[in-house]
Amino acid sequence: MMEKQMIHVIGGGLAGTEAAWQIAKAGVPVVLHEMRPLRKSPAHHTEELAELVCSNSFGALSSDRAAGLLHEELRRLGCIIIGTADEHAVPAGGALAVDRGVFSHNLTETLGSHPLIELRRSEVQEIPTEGVVVLTTGPLTSPALTEDLQRFTGMEYFSFFDAASPIVTGESINREIAFFASRYDKGEAAYLNCPMNREQYLHFWQELCAAEKAELKDFEQETAKFFEGCLPIEEMARRGEDTMRYGPLKPVGLFDARKGDFRAPENQSQRPYAVVQLRQEDKAGQLWNMVGFQTNLRWGEQKRVFRLIPGLEEAEFVRMGVMHRNTFLNAPQLLHSTLQFKKRPTLLAAGQLVGTEGYTAAAAGGWLAGTNAARLVLGLEPVTLPTTMMMGALFDFISSASPKHFQPMPPNFGILPELGKRIKNKQERYGMYRDRALGDLDSWSRGLRASAA
Repeated sequence: MMEKQMIHVIGGGLAGTEAAWQIAKAGVPVVLHEMRPLRKSPAHHTEELAELVCSNSFGALSSDRAAGLLHEELRRLGCIIIGTADEHAVPAGGALAVDRGVFSHNLTETLGSHPLIELRRSEVQEIPTEGVVVLTTGPLTSPALTEDLQRFTGMEYFSFFDAASPIVTGESINREIAFFASRYDKGEAAYLNCPMNREQYLHFWQELCAAEKAELKDFEQETAKFFEGCLPIEEMARRGEDTMRYGPLKPVGLFDARKGDFRAPENQSQRPYAVVQLRQEDKAGQLWNMVGFQTNLRWGEQKRVFRLIPGLEEAEFVRMGVMHRNTFLNAPQLLHSTLQFKKRPTLLAAGQLVGTEGYTAAAAGGWLAGTNAARLVLGLEPVTLPTTMMMGALFDFISSASPKHFQPMPPNFGILPELGKRIKNKQERYGMYRDRALGDLDSWSRGLRASAA
């Protein structure tokens, strides 16, 4: 059995926070390295652990949705990220969204007070060569560590460009125009919706296409590659007049109850041509995120163009949209599904660095990498998860996909093994995926506990 040595986790985002917690929970001492505030990143605004830099939403809450299933798997596995998200949730219809400030502050205090966790505020420029190490530096890995990681892997990184949406104050939204509703009335009506007629939409689309973008500064513009799951709104607009209306501005299923039931045949003519949705950022409803409006427009242009949206004419922006580089490993060439490097099994990685997309996937990677790091120190075999689970399927995918065309992958039912029979009804099919996943998780967990007894 290996000596009960200290594990080093590099990066205090969602994955790193989760990894450090799982290591300490296993009774192993851990140092969590976070370079903020000594060295700032292009996207972070605070020095808190697990800061949410893009949206405040973890995705769909229902367990018959891909993100929701991953939430439930993590709840059953004792994930501190999801547990804290549940504790500090804000109304968001069918989504799990949090008061981001309280969420991150709570996690920072919880980890900071754990006797087995040492939080070091310093930049790590090289991968430690000894002991068990977990890399969770995310898409904004510092240049020095990026170079060292490139030397270690002996291969080029892939990189894409990611963007964050603006946030406006609730009191600056015109409530005579914006209306509360969730799509198809699912969940609590927790979204504010700004409807557009055809003339308003076309004017907005034309101005958005013509708006001036910010320079990418440190990045090579000719090599910029947008990740389709987080496409800047101006890039989406340039792809065609109706692209936004089939994306984040789709009017389907959104009805203003103040004007009667749009679903009634006699009211179909009143249906909006496009709808901009705003999601609540904090429990008090003082801050609202422009859903799907990730952008790299100049800040002055953002204010000018986004105030063309009905209901946002007087919008007060508390955070403008920003754009930054994301870096991720070619995981199929480098990692096992245990999140260990093939070249060095005592080095693990998790989060967006390994090519998983989304907050919940980062937490899942942190759980697995932290669990396996602790098991290595304790002299136990690393675990793999059943591929019928969303977690297991996700890590199996990133470790076995085609390296040539590897791109970040969010949780989705398409990566799960097919069911034994064909089910046409999508909701029923997803429900069966969920039941199988959670059943296999419970069986796997019982087996794991029995082996450790």
